[in-house]
Amino acid sequence: MKKIALINSVCTGSTGKIMGDIQRRAEDSGYKVISFFGRGNGFPDLKCIKFNNKNSLYFNILYNFIFNKQGLQSKQETEFLIQKLEDFNPDIIHLHNVHGYYLNYQLLFDWINTSFRGKIVWTLHDCWTFTGHCAYFSYVKCQKWKNQCSPVCPMRHGYPYSFFVDTSKSEYDLKKEIFTFRKDFEIVTPSNWLNELVKQSFLKKHHVQTINNGINLSTFKPDKDKSIKQKYGIPENKKIILGVANIWEKRKGLDDFLELSRLLMNENIVIILVGLSNIKKQLIKKYKNVIGIERTENVHELVKIYSISDIFVNLTKEDNYPTVNIESIACGTPVITYDTGGCKEQVINTTGYCCTKNTIEEVKTKILEFINKDFKNTIFDNKVVLPNFDANKSFDAYIRIYDKLLKE
Repeated sequence: MKKIALINSVCTGSTGKIMGDIQRRAEDSGYKVISFFGRGNGFPDLKCIKFNNKNSLYFNILYNFIFNKQGLQSKQETEFLIQKLEDFNPDIIHLHNVHGYYLNYQLLFDWINTSFRGKIVWTLHDCWTFTGHCAYFSYVKCQKWKNQCSPVCPMRHGYPYSFFVDTSKSEYDLKKEIFTFRKDFEIVTPSNWLNELVKQSFLKKHHVQTINNGINLSTFKPDKDKSIKQKYGIPENKKIILGVANIWEKRKGLDDFLELSRLLMNENIVIILVGLSNIKKQLIKKYKNVIGIERTENVHELVKIYSISDIFVNLTKEDNYPTVNIESIACGTPVITYDTGGCKEQVINTTGYCCTKNTIEEVKTKILEFINKDFKNTIFDNKVVLPNFDANKSFDAYIRIYDKLLKE
């Protein structure tokens, strides 16, 4: 039986869910699979091994904050991971995020480059792999990553969060050295947008292909149960604008949503923001036309919120291939989104609008236009795009990669 090792920072969130779903499909296809992760809880129904702990996580965060050396600690924990990998002896290692304060990526890649004889598949969920520091650079319009990241890094205070030291040049050089040592990596990107960036980076000699992230269409579909309105005090007589984020921050457009609430104050509209921390939920209480809902792991409840909304608005300034857009479309709700990352690959004229100016005034104008046209009930049609969002297509594409690599 052929064996696959999956590696990611977590088993939760979007990347963790993707890893778990790939493991399930691979096991159904006859592979023996173990997921290795560093933070949080594992999958309750799958074989997985955690190789890091909270104390190491907190030390990594603090060390990086001071010295800007994310991914260069956790030596003992990474040695444990390598030992487990050697014991398992996989035919393929499928990497996901190797950043996230849980792994010494230099130690892992030294082993991959010199000792591991199997195949490598690497799904990039952001741009961290080919920059000297950041996971995204669109917001600051930085182009240094194309040739040589060097001081002063415009994102040095962004994730991975650091304050005192700029190590962008040395980190860029290290990544370039160890991520290009082997020439046989199979790189996967969830969007054509990221695919094109990879081809402009030092990873361009690796083979790269796009496999769009998908969703479970049996779960994400219109749900007419409107009892969710009563649970969260959502007015019956107002049009609903929805925003959803895993972590609400400036990059995800929280400031723009609050500005949007001011611009729509005199309209018969309520804005719902899902995923707020308790602290941010308290902070937005002064905005009378905004309802904050804390993050929910209840997918069926989220489906109901998508379904009762009139428009889903995504004001993220940096993203790859945001699943929230396709979840909303699958639930029958049109999307208005900034033109960020792969967003324009998800939205067509019968499912919403991708902004051209990326201004809050443009978003306001489109919201009012959609409401006046009753877009959701008169224009919206997702039949053409829905099959493209099926997660089974994504998982089958990964299995084809595994099968192909093991025949070479």
